[in-house]
Amino acid sequence: MPMQVGQPIHGELIYPVYADNKLVLPAKTIVTGSVTALHPNHDRRVSARLRADFTPFYTPVVDFNQIQLPDGTTLTIATSTATDGAPIYRLVAPPPRKGGFIRRQFDTGLQILHDQISLFTAPGKKDRLLRVVYSQLPWHPQNIEKGTAWTVETTTPFTVSEQPASPDPAVSTENSSNSSAWFVQAYLNEKLSSATSKQGEPIRATVAEPIYNPDHSIAVPQGATLVGTITQARPARRFGRAGVLHFNFRQLVLPAGTTRNVETTLTAADSAGGQNLAMNSEGVVKPKPQDKIAIPLLLAALAISPLHEDADDRGEVLARKNATASNSIGIIGFVVGIASGSANVAAGFGAYGTALALYNRWIKRGTDVTFVRDTRIVLQTTPRHAPVLSAQPSH
Repeated sequence: MPMQVGQPIHGELIYPVYADNKLVLPAKTIVTGSVTALHPNHDRRVSARLRADFTPFYTPVVDFNQIQLPDGTTLTIATSTATDGAPIYRLVAPPPRKGGFIRRQFDTGLQILHDQISLFTAPGKKDRLLRVVYSQLPWHPQNIEKGTAWTVETTTPFTVSEQPASPDPAVSTENSSNSSAWFVQAYLNEKLSSATSKQGEPIRATVAEPIYNPDHSIAVPQGATLVGTITQARPARRFGRAGVLHFNFRQLVLPAGTTRNVETTLTAADSAGGQNLAMNSEGVVKPKPQDKIAIPLLLAALAISPLHEDADDRGEVLARKNATASNSIGIIGFVVGIASGSANVAAGFGAYGTALALYNRWIKRGTDVTFVRDTRIVLQTTPRHAPVLSAQPSH
């Protein structure tokens, strides 16, 4: 959608909403609103200027004011304004890795290759190709990307009837030791970041959806509170060293005030930076490894190619070398490199692009891991330390 004030926003709920263990807003409920303001995105502007992109980047402020239920009923709602819009990616913990250091490094290389290939094969490749083309231009239209998600809270009460429940509600699983395991859908009550969170810091999350026992009594009620701590927090540092964040929950506080001890493992989480983040089998989240060698070497080789002028490097051949070397900072370098006809000018642009790639991968401060407030997470209880919860009466 165009990035402009007054632009209508038409979306749908990613997750269902419950109240008192009753489904009140199903997933895919239609939500509408509009862009009410545009705030300058200074960090993105500075980063773009270094790449000769002079687009005046903005962050849209969105106000959602209406929902449409599956039966066609339209309700007016009042919500907080949303400025945290970003495409959401689901991080999922993989199976435990096998093998030693060499095997892990090999797997990491395969993951980098897979991520690069997915740019051309995964769904949405047309949008990604358009963004690649835009990145080469000195100015381009800024759009609100398809799949952008916002989190808002209602600011005034509204009345809605209970909706038909899912035919397959989340049910606890029983094992041979007569203890229960659940996949708990919850959302964080506060922002967590490897840059600011400290090891041992208490955290809380709220259960978003009820979990039922096999007899359909409630095992984990919606609205229960999970209490835990930050177990590992390391901020990002210079020379590309990324931040690391790990947390878990040890207690479940029921709405009535009863506290139960539980053991949990983070198995999935939503993140605006999820495309560049990875979660290991233990639930530790950190940025994906970058290709720190191949890309800078390739840019360096292209940068010096015009300086190796052979006797037959005239006309189209020399122009092609100049264009290739100078294109490291987009169309501006491409045009100047060709127009100048100078191998030194083209090599200079290529050297700048190489230096920028080296700085971003080897010298610049690494990326921190951040989960905003209300981030959706999935937790699995580990049966060996989790006593069976007494069934709560259904309502």
